[in-house]
Amino acid sequence: MTTVTEIINNMESKFNPAAAQGVDLVFQFNIEDDDNFHVAVKDGTCNAEKGDAANPNVTLIMDSETLSGVISGETDGMQAFMAGKLRAEGDMMLALKLGELFPA
Repeated sequence: MTTVTEIINNMESKFNPAAAQGVDLVFQFNIEDDDNFHVAVKDGTCNAEKGDAANPNVTLIMDSETLSGVISGETDGMQAFMAGKLRAEGDMMLALKLGELFPA
């Protein structure tokens, strides 16, 4: 099983700085069966950390299996959302930007 720490490291390695020019967003990931983490994307940089962000733009709630599938590209994020495996709070449209920022 992939841990949240491994997923964070994998996300940072997939980061596309060109897609993040002029962007200032915080994505909160609440993982139901593991540690929460957040990813701050600002002006072409990415910083992922364990724990909760003070003011995330969008919060994504799922279990670690769903997160692993979405990040690896094995699971379509929209299908996971429609199936109820992924919930979003805040600006849900920003969740769609994750595919540009972190291409599979």
